[in-house]
Amino acid sequence: MLRRWSSGRSIGLHQPQVNGRCLDSAGLPCSGLLRLLSFNIQVGISTERYRHYLTRGWQHLLPHPGRAGNLQKIGALLADYDLVALQEVDGGSLRSGFVNQVEHLAELGAFPYWYQQLNRNLGRLAQHSNGMLSRWQPQQLEDHPLPGPPGRGAILLRFGEGAEALVVVVMHLALGARTRTRQLAYIRELIGGYRHQILMGDMNTHAADLLQHSPLRDLGLLAPQIEATFPSWRPQRCIDHILLSPGLAVERVAVLSQPISDHLPVAIDIRLPAGLTGAPPTTLKTLTTGSPP
Repeated sequence: MLRRWSSGRSIGLHQPQVNGRCLDSAGLPCSGLLRLLSFNIQVGISTERYRHYLTRGWQHLLPHPGRAGNLQKIGALLADYDLVALQEVDGGSLRSGFVNQVEHLAELGAFPYWYQQLNRNLGRLAQHSNGMLSRWQPQQLEDHPLPGPPGRGAILLRFGEGAEALVVVVMHLALGARTRTRQLAYIRELIGGYRHQILMGDMNTHAADLLQHSPLRDLGLLAPQIEATFPSWRPQRCIDHILLSPGLAVERVAVLSQPISDHLPVAIDIRLPAGLTGAPPTTLKTLTTGSPP
C-alpha cells in the first residue's frame, strides 16, 4: 500500500542500487558481528571553525576542488564498516560536480549495495539526500518522506523475516521539537512490530530526549554512545545517534575523531542474535513511487 505526504512523494518498496564492482552478499554476516557507522558529511564540506559557515558557505551552492579530496577521506573511513547511514549527501548537482555522492562513496568503500533518498530536489543546484551503504542485501528497503515541511526522510531496511527480523532506519530529523515528535511517532509506528531495531542518523536532539520524552520511550531502546558529536572541532552536543534494541549486544562504541565534516561520525559494533545471521536471500518486490530514487 502506498501513502503520500503533501510533498507529493509516495512511500513504497525499492531495490537497493548494486555496485557491480563488488561481490553480492546475501543475508547477514555468519560471524554475527555487524559494524555500524552514522555520519552527517555536510555534502563533503570541511568545516573547522564557526566562521567557516560564512567563509565556506558558498560551497553549498558551487563546486570546490577540495571536496573530492574530502570525499576520498570519508570513503577510506567508511570502508571499515558494514552498514553506513549518511546524512546531508548530494545526489548529483552543480555543487558536487554532478557526482552522486552516495554512489561515489559506495565505490570508494567497496559496498555492494547503496541507496540514495532524495528529500529536497533543487534540480541542478542541489540534490539534498540521505544515503545507505550496506555489505549485506536487505530483504526489504522502504523510502519514507517524514511528516512536517518537505525535506526530511527515513530509509527503512529489513534483514530477515517476520517479527524476529532486524529492522534498520536511517534518518535525518527536523530541528524543531514539535515536528521532530511527529516524525518520531511515524518512525515508532514503522518499527513497533519488530523485536530487533536499529535507528541511525542525525536526530538533532540528545539521547535523553529521544529515550525518555519522545514517542520512542516505550521501546526500551539503548543509546550506548554518550560523547558529543557537534560541532566537530569542539564537540558540545550529542545529536548524532545509533539507538539499539536490548537484544543487540554492544561490543564497541566510539565517536571518531575525524573532523572531516561539521559533525563527527558515530561507530558501534554489535553482536547479532544467532537467529539473525546467515539468513537466505528473499526476492525484493518493487512498487512504483511518485519520484525516482
